[in-house]
Amino acid sequence: MKRANIKKITISAMLIALALALSVAERLLPIGALVPVPGIKLGLANIVTMFALFYIGTPGALLILVSRCLLGALFSGITTLIFSLSGGILALFVMLLVMQWQGRAFSIFGISIAGAAAHNVGQILAASLFLGENLIYTYLPLLLITGIVTGILTAAISGLLFKKLENNGTIARYFSGTKMRMSKGKTI
Repeated sequence: MKRANIKKITISAMLIALALALSVAERLLPIGALVPVPGIKLGLANIVTMFALFYIGTPGALLILVSRCLLGALFSGITTLIFSLSGGILALFVMLLVMQWQGRAFSIFGISIAGAAAHNVGQILAASLFLGENLIYTYLPLLLITGIVTGILTAAISGLLFKKLENNGTIARYFSGTKMRMSKGKTI
């Protein structure tokens, strides 16, 4: 096996483990006590997904997302898998679309907020199909508001982390040849 392939596999495995750890740790945080919105999450694992989108590419980001969701289902069950995958895949697709305008119209904040909103929409769609109930859509506006807040938080953490990794040479050392780099962007 080539050294480059071993490097890709190792980095992907580390990112999957990190995303899973963040997802599990997030479940331990008492967010519901602070914000009484059922099902609200900070979306910390999305930091890893965004990192993969920026520095590894779409196939790697999809691999990390699906692997995290599948492994996460071992801890929390099949229902969580359905909601995680539906929200995660829609969020990944929307972030890819928004990234086409990165630097011209959207910064990392816009990308993250769009991803958080899409994740909420994907979960509501899955819940509607799973429960066979359309009344669940009335919950979407509240989820979208919390998604904006969590999207901003995720973007702020991601932006600081990505810049730190670029400045200390980690990106150049381990992710040379990647297509995307962070850019300041002009708007949200």
